[in-house]
Amino acid sequence: MPFTEINSRVVQAHIAPGQKMFSQRGAMLAYQGDVSFTPNIQGGQGGVMSMIGRRVANESTPLMTVEGSGTVMFGHGGHHIQVINLTGDTLCVEADRLLAFDGTLTQGTMFMGSQGGVMGMVRGQVTGQGLFTTTLKGHGAVAVMAHGGVIEIPITPQRPIHVDPQAYVAHHGDVRNKLSTALGWRDMVGRGSGEAFQLELSGNGAVYVQASEEKL
Repeated sequence: MPFTEINSRVVQAHIAPGQKMFSQRGAMLAYQGDVSFTPNIQGGQGGVMSMIGRRVANESTPLMTVEGSGTVMFGHGGHHIQVINLTGDTLCVEADRLLAFDGTLTQGTMFMGSQGGVMGMVRGQVTGQGLFTTTLKGHGAVAVMAHGGVIEIPITPQRPIHVDPQAYVAHHGDVRNKLSTALGWRDMVGRGSGEAFQLELSGNGAVYVQASEEKL
């Protein structure tokens, strides 16, 4: 596991020779050892196609490549940090939620509208989240940011989950998503702005929800 949680807002990563990590620019708080930080122009592991995918997705979260030998502390904006360990599956996460992730993971993009159809496109327009979302696949760890901490909620075929889109952070597993409406839902139980939309996730996996409806 490359991350050690120092507290709820700071994680520490051990960097070994021949390995690399990617982090959001400006996320380094302190480091020890012989560690280098260089701007990443290829979108993380995944090369040029990953970079193109990020640009098509209009993602503006630049990355740094972290290499060398030593330890690095990461944090950003005082946000709470959640470490998610992947064991071969794929994590879908909003790009601006990424703090740092293992260089062994392959990065790409997924068109959210492909699962939700027209409503998936509405999701991007209404909730402020992109039509595309970042994917990280493989074996490794990911540190994501959130307001007020993160709750992991299991998703099973018998128990789909409905989430306020403003509180959504990430999900993984064999999960389908769609945006649905419920007249009066947001006025009564949701706290985000806009119309009464909720994100429905079904299948097998888990969704990560922050304890706030604030954007980063």
